[in-house]
Amino acid sequence: MAAKAMWRSFRAASVAAAVTLAAAGCAGSEPEARPTVLVTATTSEPEPLTHQVAEREFRAFVTNDDVARAAGDERLALTWTSDGQSQLTAAEFRKAAYDGDPVNRYQYGEPQLIVPKLKTDIYPHWFVAAVPRTVQGKPKSTRTALMAFIRRSPGDRWRLSLTTELLPKTKLPKIAVDDDGYATALSTTDDTILIRPREVPGIQATLASEGSDSVARKVMRTGRYTTGYYTQVRKAVRKAKEKDLTLQLVTVATSFPIFPLRTADDGGLVLYSLARNGQLTADDAEKGAKPPVPPEAAHLLDGTDEGSDITTSEVFQFAVTDPPRSKKGKAKADIIAQAGTITKAGTRPSRTS
Repeated sequence: MAAKAMWRSFRAASVAAAVTLAAAGCAGSEPEARPTVLVTATTSEPEPLTHQVAEREFRAFVTNDDVARAAGDERLALTWTSDGQSQLTAAEFRKAAYDGDPVNRYQYGEPQLIVPKLKTDIYPHWFVAAVPRTVQGKPKSTRTALMAFIRRSPGDRWRLSLTTELLPKTKLPKIAVDDDGYATALSTTDDTILIRPREVPGIQATLASEGSDSVARKVMRTGRYTTGYYTQVRKAVRKAKEKDLTLQLVTVATSFPIFPLRTADDGGLVLYSLARNGQLTADDAEKGAKPPVPPEAAHLLDGTDEGSDITTSEVFQFAVTDPPRSKKGKAKADIIAQAGTITKAGTRPSRTS
């Protein structure tokens, strides 16, 4: 009993410290890098997901992420992320190191915590924070970030799985909540909305691959991040061909988590990731020709030029409003948030070499 009491006291003290420091960071101060990290304790016992837990974990992330960024500590930053966010975070640190710049640090406003009503003993647990976020030193950079946090088991810590940003002049839809303020998490197979959540990434990837001729345009709006990707890829392929290069770019769904929530209009808000994989090959690869290193991938290749093919991977993270199925034919799913960049690059021998 004494041991349990000591553990509860330690956990309470850790959480209080994390909240205090994070609150100072959100108020506009710049926390200094410290040799130790603030952590929230984990136990093997399930913990109910409440607004208080979400607030605690959001503040803990903000504090610890800023400590890592201030110190330029990529490894430390990665301990607080997972899934696509880990890949994007690693790429961000490596780009900053390559350019000789400090990695971006952020100031956060007051978050709107969207906490779904989940069963205590069934994991994963997750919640979403919608929060104004500004790059320190760039006051005009403020955007609303949608941040999805996940805890996969009672013994695991909470980690940031996905971050995307609302597009300019776009508002977050009203989320349906019960009398206690809890949101409703949708199943990935929910068919009360126009596109089942697990099919949303595939629909977008189809539009990116097929363009405006795709039948997927009937359920998702066309634009920059759908048919626009198709147009972008075709232009890039043509430019590569003019330089005696062959470029292949394929947009695909990922195995990363999908975060679907019920909106007040009986539709859904779906957060998810896509990947785009590329390969650049010199047309005369069989004669030893090699493609030039793309500038956007230089920081990930470290000057390596061993193979005759250059491969790249990009991770994009989105939020989509998905209308109720009852409005089929009258409304379409619409992308309202996007973020992402190239995360991996490498070289390999061409099949023709």
